[in-house]
Amino acid sequence: MEACVFDLDGVLVDSEPVWEEVRRAFVAEHGGTWQPDTQSRLMGMSTGEWAGYLHELGVRLPPAEIAAGVIRQMKARYHDKGVPLMPGAAAAVARMAAAAPLGLASSSPRALIDAVLAETGLGTHFQATVSTEEVARGKPAPDGYLAAARALGIAPKRCVAVEDSSNGLRSAHAAGMRVVAIPHPVYPPAADALALAWKVLPSLDELTP
Repeated sequence: MEACVFDLDGVLVDSEPVWEEVRRAFVAEHGGTWQPDTQSRLMGMSTGEWAGYLHELGVRLPPAEIAAGVIRQMKARYHDKGVPLMPGAAAAVARMAAAAPLGLASSSPRALIDAVLAETGLGTHFQATVSTEEVARGKPAPDGYLAAARALGIAPKRCVAVEDSSNGLRSAHAAGMRVVAIPHPVYPPAADALALAWKVLPSLDELTP
C-alpha cells in the first residue's frame, strides 16, 4: 500500500441518516413521493445526479434549486448539531495518515466536504480531496477514485480504498483499488457489491496499516 483513499459519508461521518431525513422531508415538502428504494439508490450519486433523481420523484423545482436547498439544510444541521463522526473515525484517520498519504473520494458536494473537514479537524490529514461534483460521473463509476489517485500521484493499484456503500464499493473496485469494506449497520451494501471487497472489517477500529 502506498496510499489510502477514504469515502466520507457512511465511513468517516454517520451522515446517511441525516441525508435521508433532510432529503425525505424536502421531497415531501415540495410535492414529491419518496420510494422504498430511494435512499439506497441515492447513496454514492453526485450532486447533479441525486438532484435530478429527486426531481424525477416529483419535486416541483429545477434540479439546481433542489441541490442548493438540500445542501443548505445539511450545512445548517452540521452547524447546529455538530458533525456526527463514526466511532473511531478520528483515530483511524490519524493512524493511517502516519503510515501513508491519504485521499478522500466523496459523493458529497465540495461545500459539505470542506465544512466537515474544517469542523472536525480531519482536513489536516488529507493530501487530496475529490468531490464527485468535480468529475464527469458519480459512483459507481470510478471517476472520483481515479481523480484522487491522480492528485496523490500514486497508481490506483497501489491504493487501498475504504468504503461502506454498494455504489462506493463498485466505484473503488472499478478504479482498480483494493477495497476495504466497513459496512454501515443501518445501510449495508448489497451482497454482490460486498463480494468485491478485498477485506471486510466490522469497524474503523480494525483498520490498521
